[in-house]
Amino acid sequence: MESIGVLMACPMNTYLEQELEKRFLLFKFWDFPDKALFLDTHRSTIRAVVGNATAGADAELIENLPKLEIVSSFSVGLDKIDLAKCREKGIRVTNTPDVLTEDVADLAIGLILAVLRRLCESDRYVRSGKWKKGDYKLTTKFTGKSVGIIGLGRIGLAIAKRAEAFSCPISYYTRTKKSDVNYTYYPSVIELASNCQILIVACPLTEQTRHIINREVIDALGPKGVLINIGRGPHVDEHELVPALVEGRLGGAGLDVFENEPEVPEVLFGLENVVLTPHVGSGTVETRTVMADLVLGNLEAHFLSKPLLTPVV
Repeated sequence: MESIGVLMACPMNTYLEQELEKRFLLFKFWDFPDKALFLDTHRSTIRAVVGNATAGADAELIENLPKLEIVSSFSVGLDKIDLAKCREKGIRVTNTPDVLTEDVADLAIGLILAVLRRLCESDRYVRSGKWKKGDYKLTTKFTGKSVGIIGLGRIGLAIAKRAEAFSCPISYYTRTKKSDVNYTYYPSVIELASNCQILIVACPLTEQTRHIINREVIDALGPKGVLINIGRGPHVDEHELVPALVEGRLGGAGLDVFENEPEVPEVLFGLENVVLTPHVGSGTVETRTVMADLVLGNLEAHFLSKPLLTPVV
């Protein structure tokens, strides 16, 4: 397989990069400033693209790679891949579901605790020496608070299980009510936000879910409510979120993803009711290694004409 050209869309994981170099003819897209010249030179060589939540395979890239057979995503999300174009061209698509579910759910709970108990601010309070001048202010508890989840797939369910351990009543919104859960269902996001204290975004990013968190939803969640986003940045309209946090119309937020990451609204940096993490939902050594192995396994299965491990298209 050493002669099979594989294009890595952006830097994502050292182990994956090393293994791809061992097994395939690897091209690192970021090493080529003149993308058009690179694609024109290697358009007949590249048969696979490896992408992630930052960069994948849009229609333009797919059109420029006539020999492309498979796009393997180092991510569960598929919003950076033009699935319709892949179907049209007969290009296979894989992702890394299940293996990152637990880590992302863990982080969601961590963000909730960090926001409600002001863990980051408390840490700074100790480090700055302020504790010597007096105790830190009282915060608010997590146990027993009502949790609303947008999207009750693998990750949403894993978050719900964890929140149940904190005696939290669970409610959810999905396009259709699920018959296999006993959680309270609301047919709209606004109704869900109106009936919970903590609102968690855990759905895939589609055109329908882009800016699913808008001003109406934020206002429904209210000045004591907390928003947690471990989905995708564009789920949230940041132009509405930032002023709501500054003005106190929203109580707090824990954000792992952002609309234009790695760019983050700098106004958020000075807010103690906001906890920010750099899109690290699946960012553990253990999980990223398993994800990389899944990418490699899918590529090898495809080129050996075996069934794909996690097919999407």
